[in-house]
Amino acid sequence: MKTTPQQTRQHIIDSGYSLISSKGFSNVGLAQILKFADVPKGSFYHYFKSKEQFGEEIITDYFKNYLHSIDTLFAVENSSGLERLMSYWLRWQQTQSDACVDQKCLVVKLSAEVADLSESMRLALDKGSSAVIARLADCIESGIEDGSIPSLNAAHTAEALYQMWLGASLRNKLSRDPNVIERVLLMTKALLANPVSSLK
Repeated sequence: MKTTPQQTRQHIIDSGYSLISSKGFSNVGLAQILKFADVPKGSFYHYFKSKEQFGEEIITDYFKNYLHSIDTLFAVENSSGLERLMSYWLRWQQTQSDACVDQKCLVVKLSAEVADLSESMRLALDKGSSAVIARLADCIESGIEDGSIPSLNAAHTAEALYQMWLGASLRNKLSRDPNVIERVLLMTKALLANPVSSLK
């Protein structure tokens, strides 16, 4: 079956997901990407002007899908803001407590690697992460409104929690200890139950 240009482009991006999330951006060469995607070099440069732009597109595509999954998760009816928020962290715990496969820890892996390596990739990561934090803040606001979350600064709390979980995920990659994620889950529950003054 003949594929469209958009399908070919997406296929190259999807192939890059698997390689980069398992090996890192710097450790994956263009030749590996071409071989894994089974496309000629000319096809790659038809869609991407450089490996760096390819990395930026992977990040952008990742966040598009990730944000859609958050929107779907937070759109669940008949649940409180706290329940929706905790379902997000429980899903994070599930994906980060085992080995990194597919796109599960792409942001965790690339955030530390490319921040000083590529400005365009750093900006794409920052834009995507900021969009995640904004959605978390909206969910916290809904929890405050329905009484399931105490009155606090939703934006500051969302940022603090996201940073806490991102740091724990990096620590988990170093220690290979799932209790790291379990502890941050307990801290999240405690923080939402009894927020510190700086978050109010």
